Amino acid sequence: MTGPHHLETAPSSSPAGEASPSDPLVTVLAVHHRLSRRWMAVMGILATVTVLLILLCLRVGSQPVDLIDMVHTFSHIIVPDRSQTDVEIGETILLYVRLPRVLLALLIGASLAVVGVALQALLRNPLADPYVLGISSGSALGASLALSIGVGHSLVQQATVPFWAFVGGIAAMAVVYRIALSGGRLPVHTLLLTGIIINAVLSAVILFVTSILDPTKLFRMMSWLMGNVPSPDFATLGILAAYAGVGILLLLRQAGNLNLLALGEESAMTLGVDVERVKKTVFVLAALLTGAAVSVSGMIGFVGMVVPHMLRMTIGADHRFLLPASALIGGCFLMISDTMARTLFAPSEIPVGIVTALIGGPIFIGLLMTHTARMNV
Repeated sequence: MTGPHHLETAPSSSPAGEASPSDPLVTVLAVHHRLSRRWMAVMGILATVTVLLILLCLRVGSQPVDLIDMVHTFSHIIVPDRSQTDVEIGETILLYVRLPRVLLALLIGASLAVVGVALQALLRNPLADPYVLGISSGSALGASLALSIGVGHSLVQQATVPFWAFVGGIAAMAVVYRIALSGGRLPVHTLLLTGIIINAVLSAVILFVTSILDPTKLFRMMSWLMGNVPSPDFATLGILAAYAGVGILLLLRQAGNLNLLALGEESAMTLGVDVERVKKTVFVLAALLTGAAVSVSGMIGFVGMVVPHMLRMTIGADHRFLLPASALIGGCFLMISDTMARTLFAPSEIPVGIVTALIGGPIFIGLLMTHTARMNV
């Protein structure tokens, strides 16, 4: 029956070509839109904080630089003043000492933090980071061997130091992976324990290499191994930026796979993730980024463990947010740590690795105790 009463009570249909509000496609697009707006808001806030901290770290030092002088100096870079022939001391310190060092700390912190996020997602354990898993020690050994034979004095040679650090990191990660692998599976606790052991062994080898160095090189090498952010020239900074930029971008492309891996390897495989390929990709990229960072700054611990864990508690575990946010906050964390290292006891400096260890050590112990308590429940 199709009388007028039936026509009045029948649900109205949408015009041809338009989706109804209950259409699944509309729901998916709405969720995607909300996530995009949230992503833009979070990244915008963090990027603003990063810029402000860069300016703060540039201003603070044994010789403070006034904000007006900073604006004046940077304006001369954009619009050169040909009538000014003399370069002021403050401008030299800002442009050629402090600025490269702050940007280098930003790159190193971003690299280590992103690697920490990726390894923690892959192993589903907040204690994983390149320092604990032995990648940092392997990279340090590769860089130490390269530096001990005289590599690193020219621009071309400087580009090879991160390569040898990368080779050392890959070799250390391969050894840890192979020892921990059991029956085709990779037990997390075995992997962490193996990483700690390999880290100790490689650290002993590094000490042996440094002990047979010429005494004039020994102090520089030991200072480098404790973790230091130098003031590089812009060529070296560009080389590291290339290494770090490629590695971070490739890891960001793994965000979706890392989200699925958080559900478990079997669930991820069911959803179409090539788990073994993702593992190999993440391990190689982790070695690349760690090697590049260690080759210029030495072994700086806890950045890759502390920053991801703190952000995971605040913005959640979605790696589309967590990876780029960790890059920014990791860079900020190391910039602040390095600023403290060069100003707390000015004019003397302490290794930045000491500062990050004093901050990250207690947090690491707290995580370890919490993790052990959960295992005993």
